Amino acid sequence: MFTFETSDQKEVRRFRIAQFNGRTATVRSAGSTVTGHVRSIVENKSSVPAAWTITIIPEEPKPTLALRPAPRARAFMEDLC
Repeated sequence: MFTFETSDQKEVRRFRIAQFNGRTATVRSAGSTVTGHVRSIVENKSSVPAAWTITIIPEEPKPTLALRPAPRARAFMEDLC
């Protein structure tokens, strides 16, 4: 799990919407990027200005797809030429 604290209300709203809709959210912090599902958003009521602690469950990166055509498609294309 990845936990961080923010006081940016726009950022918190974006994470709440992602959590509500079940979408992934991406955080960029200190040169690293984490993408995953938002697990919780907790307001720290004792801080001034307001701050929130956000917990994200990271997802494994999706494998990149090869951009080459499939062997059958390539053979079909050669027959056309």
